[in-house]
Amino acid sequence: MKKILDKLFNHEQLSYKEAFDVLTKIGTGQFNNSEIAAFLTVYIMRNISVDELSGFRNALLELCVKVDFSDFDTIDLCGTGGDEKDTFNISTLSSFVVAGAGYKVAKHGNYGVSSGCGSSNVLEYLGYEFSNNIDKLKSELERANITFLHAPLFHPAMKYVAPVRREMKQKTFFNMLGPLVNPSFPQNQSVGVYNLEVARLYSYLLQKSGKNFSIIHALDGYDEISLTGETKIINNKSEEIILPNYFGFNLIDAQTISGGSDVKSSAKIFLNVLENKATNEQKNVVLANSAIAIQTINSKLNIDDALAEAKQSLESGKALNSLKIFLQ
Repeated sequence: MKKILDKLFNHEQLSYKEAFDVLTKIGTGQFNNSEIAAFLTVYIMRNISVDELSGFRNALLELCVKVDFSDFDTIDLCGTGGDEKDTFNISTLSSFVVAGAGYKVAKHGNYGVSSGCGSSNVLEYLGYEFSNNIDKLKSELERANITFLHAPLFHPAMKYVAPVRREMKQKTFFNMLGPLVNPSFPQNQSVGVYNLEVARLYSYLLQKSGKNFSIIHALDGYDEISLTGETKIINNKSEEIILPNYFGFNLIDAQTISGGSDVKSSAKIFLNVLENKATNEQKNVVLANSAIAIQTINSKLNIDDALAEAKQSLESGKALNSLKIFLQ
């Protein structure tokens, strides 16, 4: 690690191979916490390169417990996190709306690191039991149209990094990696990112992946469509900046989509949305993100039709039914 750190402290970038090798060594327990913390700190202070991110991603995918969902045309809805906006669990809720609309969702998630309540926190609170049993996961996909891949069960390499991240309490490049290392290799991806630089990196990597993808960044800093202002969306064919009226919605205030103060209150918001008891602002922000995900899978749909599918899923109770089946 000293050689790598010397290079980084000298403001040099790692090659793809160096990035791949160093993360492989981190993921196999060859460095101590101080070395890992120093390594992570470099990337808090400067941007990561495409070669570095690509090397880190492929090292984690090489080390992960792989899942074969090739029988299903799946999508992952996942944000990088790290936007420090403290919203409720929008991408997880959108996952159930998309599942309720009849699409197969392989949701990759974890406990909150920079936020108080990640997807794993709220689903665990609602009674979901994490598993990496392929039969259980496939059964959930078949019955509920959604399954959940709790990252620590599929990325044993992360056990060497997790304690350091918890102690640092800082956004690290692992926030960037999360959506890129779904162990089921979904064919479709709707991903939110916390800044335009990460959007650019993702665009480069996902264009090469062969996936259908949408990259989302709200220009006021959210890693999802927030309806609080303009949003940049990059997909396989184009990139554009949209406003809430793109979906027929009004501009909203940031406070209206804030998250709960703890997992209990976060779960309450979660259930209110799926039970169609949420505020218009909460409901609309979930529908907007769901519509983009549906359009990512089915590019033939225009946004009005994709939004109509999302609304029907939520308002008919199909999204809630997906949750109920999922929790059985």
